Amino acid sequence: MAGSPSARVAVAGATGLVGRALLARLAVDARVGPVTALVRRPGGLPAAVQPLVVDWTRPGLDATLPSIDWAFCALGTTIKVAGSQAAFRAVDVDAVLAFAAAARAAGANRFGLVSAMGADARSSVFYNRCKGEVEQALTAQDWPRLVIARPSLLLGERTALGQPQRPAEALAQRLMPAVGWLIPKALRPISADAVATALAEAVAAPGEPLQILPSDALQALAECSLKR
Repeated sequence: MAGSPSARVAVAGATGLVGRALLARLAVDARVGPVTALVRRPGGLPAAVQPLVVDWTRPGLDATLPSIDWAFCALGTTIKVAGSQAAFRAVDVDAVLAFAAAARAAGANRFGLVSAMGADARSSVFYNRCKGEVEQALTAQDWPRLVIARPSLLLGERTALGQPQRPAEALAQRLMPAVGWLIPKALRPISADAVATALAEAVAAPGEPLQILPSDALQALAECSLKR
């Protein structure tokens, strides 16, 4: 919005697939001012991004955020990488909520979360249940603007980030050009860039206190944003 001050932003999970795409998107957004990225170690970030080193294995957030207006959370792991359900929960639930609490204390009034398709606090599937519990907890915090992205299978180049390529994602990368059109839009794999673009746009825009974006809505919003 012309004449409005630039939003001060913090991003957690900035070195992951969606987090990297978010940083790239925010860097060229005229509505965004200084960006702070919460990372495990400094280095490897765009020059304009200020790193804030945190230890996600410790309870709470062991660092103080600068004053911010918007917060984005793309934290996430897998049970295989984490090593156990408890370690997975420490990242995908505890660390997310610790970041949200710190962001609210630092003045943030808008929060964008990368969740997952199938998120449900009552699910019998552990992964979906954790995602749903986080959504439920954030919603209870009464954010003035909370945007929850629920992408389907993410597409992107993980090896460039030093992450192992996930088998299902690698298969989807190969098959999408040929058979992607056969898959319903709500279930179709989606690029990390599209998720980042849509989430950044939704958080920046005025709207209801809670907005949940399923995968097809994310894709549509990203395509609309890129046409402008």
